[in-house]
Formats: sequence, C-alpha cells, structure tokens
Amino acid sequence: MPEAIIRTAAPLPAREQLETLVSDILGEARRQGASAAEAAVSFSSALSVSVRLGQVDTLEHHRQRGLGVTAYVGQSRGSASTADWRPEAIRDTVQSAVAIARHTAADPYAGLADAARLARETPALDLYHPWPLSAEDAIELARDCEAAALAHDPRIRNSEGASVATHAGLAIYGNSHGFYGGYPTTRHSLSCSVIARDERGMQRDHWYTLARDPMALEEPASVGREAARRALRQLGSRQLATRQVPVLFAPELARGLIGHFTAAVRGGALYRKASFLLGRLGTAVFPPFVTLRERPHLPKGLASAPFDNEGVATADRDLVSGGVLQGYVLDSYSARRLGMETTGNAGGIHNLIVEPGPSDRDALLRQMGTGLWVTHLLGYSVNLVTGDYSRGAAGFWVENGAPAYPVDQITIAGNLDEMFKRIVAVGNDVDARSGIRCGSLLLERMTVAGE
Repeated sequence: MPEAIIRTAAPLPAREQLETLVSDILGEARRQGASAAEAAVSFSSALSVSVRLGQVDTLEHHRQRGLGVTAYVGQSRGSASTADWRPEAIRDTVQSAVAIARHTAADPYAGLADAARLARETPALDLYHPWPLSAEDAIELARDCEAAALAHDPRIRNSEGASVATHAGLAIYGNSHGFYGGYPTTRHSLSCSVIARDERGMQRDHWYTLARDPMALEEPASVGREAARRALRQLGSRQLATRQVPVLFAPELARGLIGHFTAAVRGGALYRKASFLLGRLGTAVFPPFVTLRERPHLPKGLASAPFDNEGVATADRDLVSGGVLQGYVLDSYSARRLGMETTGNAGGIHNLIVEPGPSDRDALLRQMGTGLWVTHLLGYSVNLVTGDYSRGAAGFWVENGAPAYPVDQITIAGNLDEMFKRIVAVGNDVDARSGIRCGSLLLERMTVAGE
C-alpha cells in the first residue's frame, strides 16, 4: 500500500486498565460466592467504507467494548456479559452469572482449564499494525479500486461496490488460577465486486486482500482489476451434462474443504457423536503425501495466538502427518468429555497449513487433463454426521490440460471421507488470507450434475 497514508495510530486503552477490570470481575465473583471464575474484557475500534459507482454507499466508524464472565459454583456454570464497564454494571453482571450457576445442574466436565496447561510466556507475534485512515482516505482507496475495475474492460458494465475496512482491538483474559494475558491485534481489508455483461449474458465476481499489516495489502487498482478479470472470464458460461470427472478446487475453495475436516475433528462434534470421523484417531484419513500442520506462532498470521480462549498455551503440532490423523481439535471441556487433554484450541484452529506440493495451478490443470476446475461454490449442503457433500458450483471445463470454456448452474457431490482420500495433488499456489492456508486441491473424481 502507498506509504503516504500510513500515520501514527490513536492508542488503544492501556493494557493495565483492562487487566484491572478483569481483576475486579474475578474479585467480585469471589465475593459473591463463586468457587472459580474466568473473565475477558475487550475494546476495539474500526472504520469501514463502501462506495458504489463512485458514490459513498456506507461509512461506519465505531468503537466497541465489552466484558464477559463465567462463574462456577462447584461444577455448575453460569455466564453473563455487558458492554458497561462501570463498577455497578460489573457487580450486576457477576451477580447474574453466579445466579445462573446456582440454578444450573452440575456438569462433571465443567471448569477452568488445568492450571499446568496455562501459558507462562507470551511470544511476540507481530499482530498489531494500526492503519489510522481518515474517512476521506478510505473513500479514495475504495474509489480507486472500483475505478480500476470499471476501466479494465468495456464489458464491465456495473459494480456492486468496493470496500475498505480497518480494525484494531485489545482483549485481556484472566481466571482464578491467577492467569492474565492479552495482546493487541489489527486486521485490514480491501475488496471489490463488479458485473460483466455482453450479448451472452451477465456474470459477477469479486476479489479481496486481507492482512494484519496494511503494507501487506495488494494495491487498490490490482484488487479492482482482478475482480474485473474474474468476472469477464465467466462470460459465456454453459452447463454440463451429468458425469463423474476429476475436480480441481481453487485455493480459496480448497481451504473450505479443509475447514469441513477440522469441523469433523472438533471435540464438540466428537463427543456428540456427530462426526463421520468419529473413532478415526491414528488412522489414514488422507493420502500419505498430505500433511496438515498447525503453526500458532507465525508472525503476522491471521490466526496466530500465544494462547487460546482459556489461556492454554498454543504450540506447533501436526494434525495430520503422512495422511494419518494425529490429534483432534479440543478445548478443555470437550477434552474431558472424551477422556483426553486439551489441544489449546478453545476458540478454533491456529494457522492450519496444508503442506504444499511441487505443482502450481497450471501444472495441476495439465495433470488433470480433462475435468472440472471449480472457482465458485454456491449454497451449502454438508452433513458432518455422514460426510455427504453437495454444493452448487461454477468454474471451467478443462480439456487437454487447459480451460476450454466457463461453466455454471452445476452441482458437485460426493462424500467427504472419500473426497479426502481421493486427493491426488496439493498445489503450491497457497492462499494465505485465512486461518487455513491451502493451495489448489486436485481430486480423482466427483459427481457433477448439470443438464
């Protein structure tokens, strides 16, 4: 991004102020009879702007603050929250949490994370890069992005708008084990969506850039041109007759497949027996060349964290190694339900990386030869209990290793268990705009339903 628009940020509240609030909440919980408690206090500031056809569509600048407390009375639990930081509001919120706990049935698995698992250090992960845009600067960036898209080709006839957003926040968590921890974070984005039209019809598409550091964002004009290029390439889309063919998922869609996998190995799905991967620990769930590594401490990572939402220290691990499932995604509660140990995943996964293979997208298209390259997914029909998968899709029919023509109004279907085993290649075209980093995924075959 242009250096000139990076200025000194207005500071977030002092960390000490939020730690004092957390301490006050925990102290109030003790006074009201809680045997244990945990609390989190957060503050955030954000600016978002959207323009359409050069005119400002929305402009929002907001600051949010909140606090939440979970109180335990024995093994009964109650939670309450508020956006009011006044002492009387804290007292009333804690009172609500304790009252709920007193009237809730005891749960033998409830409780704070084990004290021995709590983080002792907070490594510097470089997650805070403020971008204090004025509203005027943000509007101009969005206009530049949209203008580049509209000027890219005369067939770009309309726009659904361009948006700029910047967010900074600080959250502190503490519990009655004596743990206190927190750190500031930022997240910034720029996006554009446009409509292409010719005598064959109309197509829309979009593109976006997302990063912790504004200097890592793509240039506005580049984002706009990519949105236009993606819309143009879909013009003249056709349907396909129903068939079974190899399928290549673009990186931004491939990470969704991996997201279904992580959902199926989450503790909640497992102890409820609502996962097709129940009881599969230590077995092959992918081909031997597939490895999934969780790396919580990547500098500037979008899902980096020194500890999870319970204060448990995060650490590198292989979730899948050589295709074999090595572990689950557990918080303390689900781990206890399963007779296991927490994996430090309260709040989710932390930078899951699908180990890339040697091939880029074009090489994967050549490897596929004839098949379907999926660039869009529509609707949602995924059953994690059975693994059944069915999504509306669009993309390109591929012949002789190259895109032949665009396709839409089709459905792709399969079973996730079989789909994961039928991955034949992982691309090196990794999309890092998420907590799951993945390249293109080539599957041996899926059912494509069309005409």
